[in-house]
Amino acid sequence: MTQLPPLVQSLLKGNAYPENPRHVDLMQTQISFVFLIGDFAYKIKKPVDLGYLDFSTLEKRRFYCQQEVQLNRRLAPEVYLGVVEVTQNEGRFSVGGTGEVVEYAVKMRQLPRERCLDKLLGRNQATPAMLVKVARKLVEFHQASRSDEEISRYGDIETIVQNTDENFAQTTKYLKVSLSTETYDGIKSYTTSFIDRHSPLFKRRIEGDRIRDCHGDLHSAHICFGDEVYIFDCIEFNDRFRYCDVANEVAFLAMDLDVHGYPHLSRHFVDRYVALSGDGDLQQLLNFYRCYRAYVRGKVESFKLDDPHISDEEKGRVQGIARRYFELAESYAET
Repeated sequence: MTQLPPLVQSLLKGNAYPENPRHVDLMQTQISFVFLIGDFAYKIKKPVDLGYLDFSTLEKRRFYCQQEVQLNRRLAPEVYLGVVEVTQNEGRFSVGGTGEVVEYAVKMRQLPRERCLDKLLGRNQATPAMLVKVARKLVEFHQASRSDEEISRYGDIETIVQNTDENFAQTTKYLKVSLSTETYDGIKSYTTSFIDRHSPLFKRRIEGDRIRDCHGDLHSAHICFGDEVYIFDCIEFNDRFRYCDVANEVAFLAMDLDVHGYPHLSRHFVDRYVALSGDGDLQQLLNFYRCYRAYVRGKVESFKLDDPHISDEEKGRVQGIARRYFELAESYAET
C-alpha cells in the first residue's frame, strides 16, 4: 500500500483542527479522504481525473466541494455545514488556519453511523415503516427537484445507451478478475435488447416529466434515521449521473435492499413509492434499472482494485463484493 500523502498524515493529528479533537479517524473512498473528529467530519477530494470526474486541480476541487454542499442541502441541510480552507503555514497544515490555501474540505455534522440503513439491515432492525418514510421523502424530493428541457435530454435513448456502453467499456479490464466473460456478455445482450424493445416507454418517461435532478447515489449507506430521515452524499461531480429517470433512482435502493438480503423490504419500498407518486410505469423499468445499478456498483468496487492507497487484503475483500454485484445484475437480466 502506498504511503499516505503528507497532507493526509498531518490531518490525522488533532491539532490540525479548530476543534482540537483527541482522536481522528480516517475513512477513504476512491475519490476522497474523510476525517472523523467526533461531532464533525471533514472531507477532502483526491486530486484524480478518472474521466467521469475531474478533481485534478485545486480550483476544480474547490468548485466541487461547493457543489457537494449545495446539492446535499436539498435532502440533508442540517448535515452539510459548508466549505472550509485547508492551509499550510511554515510547513504545518491546518483546517481553517492562516497561510497558503492548499486544499478545500467539506465540513459536515457526523450522523450516527449505527442509525444508517445499511447498519440497521445488518442487525435486522430495518422495518417496513422506515422504508415508507424513505419513500415519502423521496417522492417529495423528486416532485420538487429541477426538471427542464436540459435535464429531460438525459432520458433520451442516446444518453441511456451512452451510460450503459460506458459501463461495459470501463469493465473490460476486470474480465476474469471480478467479472466473468459469460456474465458480461449476458448483461450486455439483455441491456441492448431491453432498450431496443422499449423505446416508446423511454419516450413516455420524458413526456411524463419523470427525468429529474436526482440524488444519483441512493443506497442504504447514504440514508440515516434520526429525528428525521437524512439522505446524504449525492453525486456532485457529474450531472449526467444525477440527471436521471426517478425509476432509476428508486431501482438503486431497491437493488441495494436486495443485495442485503431483504427483497420484501425492497418490494415494500417500491410499492409505496409507486402508490405515493402515482408513477404506474415505474414497475416496467424496475428490473432494467436494478440491473444497471448493480452493474455500476460492481464497476465502482472494481475501480478500487487500482487504488494504490488500498491494501492487498482490502482489495481481496473488494474483489468479492464486486463479483457479488455483477452476479446480482445478471440475475435481474435473467428474470
